[in-house]
Amino acid sequence: MIIRRSTTVLALSIGLSACVAESVVQRSALGALEHLPALAGDYFPMSSRETGGSYHIYIRLPDGYSEATHQRYPVVYLLDGDSTFPYLAPHHLFLTYDDKLPEAIIVGIAFGSFKQPTNRRGRDFGEGAANFQRFLKNELIPAVERRTRSDPTKRILVGQSRGGGFVLYSAYTDPALFWGRVASNPSFPTHTDLLLGSPPKGTTGEVKLAVVSGTNDRPPIRAATLQWTDAHSRHPGPWQFERIDLSGGTHAADLPTAYRRAMNWLFQQR
Repeated sequence: MIIRRSTTVLALSIGLSACVAESVVQRSALGALEHLPALAGDYFPMSSRETGGSYHIYIRLPDGYSEATHQRYPVVYLLDGDSTFPYLAPHHLFLTYDDKLPEAIIVGIAFGSFKQPTNRRGRDFGEGAANFQRFLKNELIPAVERRTRSDPTKRILVGQSRGGGFVLYSAYTDPALFWGRVASNPSFPTHTDLLLGSPPKGTTGEVKLAVVSGTNDRPPIRAATLQWTDAHSRHPGPWQFERIDLSGGTHAADLPTAYRRAMNWLFQQR
């Protein structure tokens, strides 16, 4: 009996220690961002049953969010959040100043490293795309919408390179999941057959898709994007579509410009 009680106490102690450690990590990450108001909001780690992977979820809340207690906001999901969240979350704030873009909740989906196996972008955006999309639909989006005053009718998915390829995959396989999609310099070697085939049938109402391509993107990726846009022009999908060419644009460094052009089109600001 003494042994059993000791084992139970030890198990409870370990469980409590794990919870405390996770809480400390969350407070540490959130506390650091609170000193960067253009990035501040929320943070939580998330383990996915759908993909078997772990993610770090960073949320930038709109300026004035705590005061506007009845307002709901568009929510932008950034793939490759390790780099795109610190890059684009402050950029969105600046766009509300200069372009009068609506404020939005910005969600960065980060892996926690640029190195494999922690960074799963090759799998999640490639052969594991179906599992990753179920993670977004069944796990992440419900969690974000419980924690924030996000508008579920104004979800936007943004991806760059392989992430852009996943944005197109998502448009073809579950078009109504997001109101808006931005694929910047998309790379989609795993999904070529799907994306060059017939698009989904039916209507999705106001769903919008923007594909942005730099004219100085890496030649194979630029060629594949042009091949896709040509096929799409002959067999359009059930969405409003905008092709945006960035003159002189390169593969990665022009992502803020791609975001600006696409978001202004989505919200018809210009």
